Amino acid sequence: MDKPFHIVILGGGTAGWMAANLFAKRWGNKVKLTLVESPDVGIIGVGEGSTPSLKRFFDILGIEESQWMPRCQATYKLNIRFNDWSPASGIQSYSHPFPAQVDTFTKRAFMVNAQTRRMGLATHTQPEDFLLNGVLAGQGKGPKVGAHFPFTQEYGYHFNSALLGEFLAEFAEQQGVSYRQVHIAQVNRAENGDISTLVTDNGEPLSADFFVDCTGFAGLLMDKTLGVAFTPYKENLFNDSAVVLQTPYSPEQASRIPVETESTALSAGWCWKIPLTERFGNGYVYSQDFINKEQAEQEFRQHLGVLDDSAQVRHLTMKVGRLNEHWSHNCLALGLSQGFIEPLEATALHLVQVSIELFIQQLEAGQFSAKHRAKYNELVSERFERVRDYIVAHYKLNTRNDSDYWRANRDNMALSDSLKEILHVWYSRGDLAKEIARQDISSHFDEISWHCLLAGYGAFPPLHPNQPGKGDLYQEKGIKEFLAGCALNFSAHHNNLADLV
Repeated sequence: MDKPFHIVILGGGTAGWMAANLFAKRWGNKVKLTLVESPDVGIIGVGEGSTPSLKRFFDILGIEESQWMPRCQATYKLNIRFNDWSPASGIQSYSHPFPAQVDTFTKRAFMVNAQTRRMGLATHTQPEDFLLNGVLAGQGKGPKVGAHFPFTQEYGYHFNSALLGEFLAEFAEQQGVSYRQVHIAQVNRAENGDISTLVTDNGEPLSADFFVDCTGFAGLLMDKTLGVAFTPYKENLFNDSAVVLQTPYSPEQASRIPVETESTALSAGWCWKIPLTERFGNGYVYSQDFINKEQAEQEFRQHLGVLDDSAQVRHLTMKVGRLNEHWSHNCLALGLSQGFIEPLEATALHLVQVSIELFIQQLEAGQFSAKHRAKYNELVSERFERVRDYIVAHYKLNTRNDSDYWRANRDNMALSDSLKEILHVWYSRGDLAKEIARQDISSHFDEISWHCLLAGYGAFPPLHPNQPGKGDLYQEKGIKEFLAGCALNFSAHHNNLADLV
């Protein structure tokens, strides 16, 4: 290129600043980066949790946890706990820990036990008892460990979304990203359909070679300008709204901050509970087809024990689904303008990061042309579809009978062929790991994640009347003792946080 390739990112927030930072890190002075943000648009901030991919993001940028975590009220996240999703199975709560390297020694026992239990024989199948992060979460320990423990730990974070956006903005500007706070009044297109300029409200044109739409659900570039079609997920993901509220810690809670997100099923959806260093973030994700916003707020407050109206809630509307094209003409969509699959497994930022990384790969492969645009769209849509399937399975497999909402989710047959095959293999006692490999979908959620979900829900047949009294690898292989020994190398979560300051 004779001159730097100019990219304008419209919209800040976490998605916009993640893109700006990764582009700047990868391309340096090969590109000119400008982020344009309206001064009146805030960050929605739903979720406030991540998968382990966010750790890789900071590693790529060379940002130490001590630099950003205290600034963003961040805590460590090892686990997601699900409460009351499958009460009829006799399981009131189960966990989905992030797999770690040491789990190489225990995961086979977990999968074999699940297979044995599918045959009707009694075995131990609680996911968190087979995976180190589940054991650490149960003990209130953090993920940080010295060099004497020769295994890589995987973990995510909880964080304040608004503060994280501010931190990433400052870091991006230090890397040479230009920042403009202006209103965009008009978007112009060239004869070939590409976006040519953004026009500010004072008439200033902003031109670029490429544009990134991070304008959230508004979709100013992809939806309103380019008219890219949207595929809703309404037929298999019913939730379309949320009500959120922050709650303070009690003195006891402040001294024992959890390392897990809690997800508790309510009458028409579920409630998250996310621990930050200063507070809990709470939200009730629900479907307005089954409950109105006033009823949802009342149920949410009762669940939290916060009936005082002075504690202000925020009501949000979600647009669940994805664009048919994530890269159209000379424009890329990221974040909420690209699509959203509710915050159940904290996949939102993961999908943003993966979309950015794949875009970098495909743009470079095409020498900064649109040569691989179709391939990119196929790859990212596949990611959305498979993440959606994993989330849908949580609802399809529920065993609640307390409301029409849960019964409708269980009766819903709008499932993808991929999900149907996974469930068929599980219930027909087949090899689930082999099926996931056959579909080549382990990059989305691997066989351990699927076993955590299915075993965690107690998706098993009744026990056989004649039990051999052996074949439980949890007992026979000493899994409990092995992981308890591993956990001795770790310290309390509050010690990990104190080391950051």
